[in-house]
Amino acid sequence: MGCSNCGTSKDGKPSGCKSNGGCSTGGCNRMNVHDWLANLPFSDPESGCRIVEVSFNQGSRKEFYRNSTTQALGKGDVVSVEGVSGFDVGEISMTGEIVRLQLKKKGIEERSPDFKKVLRRATEKDVEVMQQNKAREKEALVRSRAIARRLKLDMKMSEVEIQADGRKATFFYIADDRVDFRELIKLYAGEFRLKVEMRQIGARQEAAKVGGVGSCGRELCCATWLSDFKSVNTTAARYQNLSINQSKLSGQCGRLKCCLNYELDTYLDALQNFPENADTLQVAKGTANLIKKDIFKNLMWYVLPDSNKQYPLTIERVRKIRQMNLQNVVPDTLDPVEVNTGKPKEPESGFVDLVGQISLKALEKADRKKKHGHHKHHSQQAAGGSRNPEGRPPGNGGNRDVKPPQDGGKREPRRPGPPPPPQQRGGGGKQR
Repeated sequence: MGCSNCGTSKDGKPSGCKSNGGCSTGGCNRMNVHDWLANLPFSDPESGCRIVEVSFNQGSRKEFYRNSTTQALGKGDVVSVEGVSGFDVGEISMTGEIVRLQLKKKGIEERSPDFKKVLRRATEKDVEVMQQNKAREKEALVRSRAIARRLKLDMKMSEVEIQADGRKATFFYIADDRVDFRELIKLYAGEFRLKVEMRQIGARQEAAKVGGVGSCGRELCCATWLSDFKSVNTTAARYQNLSINQSKLSGQCGRLKCCLNYELDTYLDALQNFPENADTLQVAKGTANLIKKDIFKNLMWYVLPDSNKQYPLTIERVRKIRQMNLQNVVPDTLDPVEVNTGKPKEPESGFVDLVGQISLKALEKADRKKKHGHHKHHSQQAAGGSRNPEGRPPGNGGNRDVKPPQDGGKREPRRPGPPPPPQQRGGGGKQR
């Protein structure tokens, strides 16, 4: 069966995928190039591009090969290509007219005879041999670092890539200066019994090989599509009004983020409309210093001495104050504009909230009445009232002025008698 992630056929493809989402050949997790020209019709199918892009080692290395076979190869197919004194196995990552555009962008001639050829679709034996040789890469990396440390070479071994047939190994290293590794190559050739190629890379190329997720939440640009690493400096951050914080402006490679150059041209074009030599303005309260420029609102923000308040000024106002200062005229105030920094008001909804319009006086009155009756009942029990077996208080709610009927007749009110003697008060206490 074919791979469910990349949707490739079963011809020459190992079945099943790993838990990390990639094929057993290690290509699906980096196959994120979308061919947006795939469905466009062409009048002459024979004039289609015969060059394909093949990725190796989970997309860390990509090269172009000529499809000299009669088979129609598609994205995700595992193929065997020409290598150094042998063959190598990779996965096709790009085909069709989009490859022709990439060749034009990189200045490579499509009809150049320097392209290596695609030999065939990878067989199960080719894939098995490749997996056996790829399993030696981690051990070879550890051993190569130990040998380089023994020779006291100022270099860092980043990655070891062994060719699918096991006849060649490429050692990627990082070094600040030139390194004499002639003796190192002899030791590597004798240790690993294969042809050795040394290739120097930078910190950005190492991050591209390792991969990862950036602060934006997406996969690193250098690990997916970015191939040209242009120099980035802090001037690009200043033009975009970014705080010079090394920890926030640096990527996983330890250098400034490549994305600082993406919007730099837009900022440079917008800043051409702002007045020059307007870093300071003279007003009656002192010298106003420029702190930032807002290209979206066309405002320039200033601060006055002995104050942390920021004053936004329009471009026209800054030019006017600048002309007055050139004429030795000092205005009284900056005349800043009002900027609404709060959130916009949300539109009123179609329903009406009636919670605040319901009167709760009736509920509160019933609650108070209930609490009052509860406290009155407890006070009657504290006064010595007892309950009958049915749970009702004696008499009529414990009222001593009403005498209960003895013969079933009407109740007669009790007549007040003389007060009891002093020694009998207090509920039957001892007589003095």
